[in-house]
Amino acid sequence: MLQNLLALRQITRRTISTASLRQFENKVPEKQKLFQEDNGIPVHLKGGIADAVLYRATMLLTIGGTAYPIYLLAMASFPKKQI
Repeated sequence: MLQNLLALRQITRRTISTASLRQFENKVPEKQKLFQEDNGIPVHLKGGIADAVLYRATMLLTIGGTAYPIYLLAMASFPKKQI
């Protein structure tokens, strides 16, 4: 049990001390400039192609998810005649 605790402390010290070595560039000002541009593009599409694909997929699933229950309701409302 004591070994596990010591190993855990060593791992946490190592990750804390090496975390300062990995410096990431702050991209927030670039993103703010991109999203605040007045170029006529809606804000939910300003992220690029990935945003457009996600938007189209969401719209397709929404329309399909609405149309299918309406279709099922219509089929349930008018049952087939049994001969």
